[in-house]
Order: sequence, then structure tokens, then C-alpha cells
Amino acid sequence: MTATTATPDDARLDALRREFEHEASFNLVFVVLTVGATLIATLGLLANSPGVVIGAMVVAPWILPLQAMAFETLRGRAPMVLRALRTLMLGVVICVLLAMGVGHLVAFPSFGSEVMNRTSPNLLDLGVALVAGAVAMFAKLRKDAISALAGLAIAVALVPPMCVVGILLASSYWLQAYGALLLFATNLLGIMVGAMAALAILERAYRRRLFQSRLGLTSVALTALLVIPLSASFYRLVSRYRLETKAQQLEAVIEQRLRSSTITLGGDPAIDLVGVSIDWQKNPPLIRARVRVTDPALPTTQQVAAVQDFINQKQAPLRFRLVVQRSAVDLIGPETAPNPPELEVLSPPALPPLPAGKSKSSED
Repeated sequence: MTATTATPDDARLDALRREFEHEASFNLVFVVLTVGATLIATLGLLANSPGVVIGAMVVAPWILPLQAMAFETLRGRAPMVLRALRTLMLGVVICVLLAMGVGHLVAFPSFGSEVMNRTSPNLLDLGVALVAGAVAMFAKLRKDAISALAGLAIAVALVPPMCVVGILLASSYWLQAYGALLLFATNLLGIMVGAMAALAILERAYRRRLFQSRLGLTSVALTALLVIPLSASFYRLVSRYRLETKAQQLEAVIEQRLRSSTITLGGDPAIDLVGVSIDWQKNPPLIRARVRVTDPALPTTQQVAAVQDFINQKQAPLRFRLVVQRSAVDLIGPETAPNPPELEVLSPPALPPLPAGKSKSSED
């Protein structure tokens, strides 16, 4: 009988298996880091502090059991997948309950951008999660890239969305809480599928198992289902950006016309147009023109009405309302006698030459 000798690849994969089994376990370290990350993230979200939330992302340990799930899914070991999933779900329960408790204690009537920005995920979030999951698995397999894990934890956060879920549930914001939960599911499945794809590409032993594993195909199918709600959100985001861009361009056109095509706000030396802004929430949109004037009586109501008619004529059929906000400028200074010509720093501009016809007549 000949004894079978393990190849270096077998030994490395066996060590990797033991490492993932340890990371899939629910232990004191996982609980402490989860509680710490949850409290840091919840307080940072309520304080609307991006720096504090980033700190919570680095502390959170949830990517470890998630990577273990991806590894065991390709190996086809359902008990280990369930073990890692149980660890992750226990962390989720701890996170949501703690966030709800803090939310009840604080009881804010409204929330800042750090909370609300995590309630409308789109396809871009899924793309980030897929790439981050692949890079995280690469860093796990190549120890010289381990320094990238902190950045990956920041790029795709799992704890802050669940903290947002808890905070919003505490205030009965059900729809927004669903959006944050959708972001968590997007990040979770995206990281897992990206990690499985990277593992299959980097390790020849698991290359065929990517499409043979039922658990793997289920994860891919669930991720594909997320494309439906994420696409709708992405379409709304693109439409909003297009409208904002159109509004900015129209605002620039209106300001340029006020400066170059109107005597009242562009040609009168007594009126200095400082800036123009448009409130698109009003109907019709409200144009605010800020001017500095040396004559407090300018511009008159009739002049403003004429400028408004000019704008509406140029932008028809869209109608605007124009309001001029003027601030008077007093020119204060004593009268001073002019300098003699030899002391002038710059000589006055030369007068333009007379037309040829007039010059002849003068000679005659």
C-alpha cells in the first residue's frame, strides 16, 4: 500500500477551511464587536457624522461569516453554510434591537442625510457589493493583500443599514426601513456572489462547483431578483439627475440673458446684478435676482414686470415669476479737484476718428 501525500494546494485549502470554520462560529469576540459597531454606527447615524459611521464599518465583523458562507457554499457543505448564516442572523438581531432601543431613547422627529441616504439603494450599490466581495475574497486568499480589508469594510457596509432599520422602526418609518433592509440584502448577496466568483476564478478546485452548487445557484438567483427593485430606484436616480442638470442649464441661460439682453438688469450702471437663483419648488418657478443699486428707487415695478415678460417670452411655454431683491449702495466721498495732465497715471482714452464724410465737410 502506498500512502497518499497531500499536495501543497490541498494543505493550503485545508488550512483555509479551518480558518473559515472558525470565522463562522458565534463567539464572544463576534458579539462584542457587533455590539460595539452597532452602538458606534447608531450614534454616528443619529449625529449625522460620516466619520463615526466609517469607524463602525471598520469594527464590524460581519464580513467574516459572510465569506465563510461563500466558501462553504462552493464546497457544498450545507451544515457549515447554516452555521455561518446563523452567526450572521444573530448579529443582525442584536444590531436591530440595540438600534431600536437607542432610537426609542433619543426619539428624533427627523433624521439627517446619513440615515436617509441608506433608504434608497440602486444598481450602483449592487455593483459595489459584487466588486467588494470579489476583492475581499482575493485579500483572504492572498495574505499580502490583507491590508485592503479595512477599505472594503468601508466600501460595503453591513452594520449601518441594519442600524438604520432599527432607528426607523423605532420611529414607525416603515417604508424607509424597508429601503434600508433592501440595501442590507443587496450588500449581503452582492458580497457573497462576488466572493464565490473570485474563489472559483482563483482556485481551480472550485471552478466547476460555481455552477454545480445548488446553494450557489440559489444565491445568484436571489441576487438577480434584486435587480428588479434596484433598477426602478436607479431609473428614478438617473431621471432626477437629468432634471437637475436641465434646471442648472436653464438657470445659467436665464442669468446670461438677464445680463446681456436686458437694459434694466444688464445695462443700467445704477444696477449691479449680483446673482440669480431659481426656486423650482414653486409653481410657476420663482426667479430671485439679487442686485446692488445706487438709486434705491431702481428697478421700478414696471421695469421688473417688463423683464419678467421678456423671460417668459424667451422660455415659452414655461412661465416664471421674477422677484428682484435689491440692496442699496451709498457712494460716499468728498468732491476732489482733477489732477493736472502731467500727473495723470493713465491718459484718457483717445476719441474715435470722425467718419470720412464729416471730416471732408469740416475741411470745406
